[in-house]
Amino acid sequence: MTVAPAYDSVSAILSPPSNADTLESFVPQDEDAKAKEDYINSHPLALSLRADPDLIESRPSEKIPASWRKHNLLSGSLAGPGKIAVPPFSWTEREGKSYVQITHVGTDLCGHMGIVHGGFLAAMLDEGLARCCFPALPYNVGMTAKLEINYKAPAMADQYLVLRGTTVKVEGRKAWVEGHIETLPAEEGQEPTILATASALYISPKQAPVCTPESLFRPLPRGLDQSCFANWDAPAVDG
Repeated sequence: MTVAPAYDSVSAILSPPSNADTLESFVPQDEDAKAKEDYINSHPLALSLRADPDLIESRPSEKIPASWRKHNLLSGSLAGPGKIAVPPFSWTEREGKSYVQITHVGTDLCGHMGIVHGGFLAAMLDEGLARCCFPALPYNVGMTAKLEINYKAPAMADQYLVLRGTTVKVEGRKAWVEGHIETLPAEEGQEPTILATASALYISPKQAPVCTPESLFRPLPRGLDQSCFANWDAPAVDG
């Protein structure tokens, strides 16, 4: 009875779903989730992003094996009714140049009543900006070395948010990314409100080759901690 879940996890890691597969895998479980799904799918911004041949659409959280997803902050712990009701939609420019994500944030993600917690926005920015630059980094993986955020306006709960990121510089294992979170305009021609801006530095660990899916089932190199990112040799991040 314990073999099947483990086998499913291994299979999901070694043969992850394609970007196209992630767009089909989520099935809304109630009318509220379906309404949010339909709203994003039919929004002019989503339609314009889908029409851009340089952008790759996906739902990144759907690539995480189901048995692992429950341990993931944004894709598991904070996912579900009242929180992140539907997996975010994302569009990545080839080679990691830019990234756009549309997310609905519910009423159970607040600090002050009715206002989304700033820590949630920080996590959203950290993960979104990282996904922006991953295609430009060795082995498509990086760790956060520096993240600076400026909050511009309250993010009200129960609304749709847009995260935008741009990779501004890449040097070897390091990538610098800038971006922001803004509101999703409800009407065409309406200007979005910028809620938070951020800049970040991500570094691909020297041990990144041992963090690839295939390597998860090989013995770790001698001296490497159980975390494949231990001793990742982050250089000074100033400047």
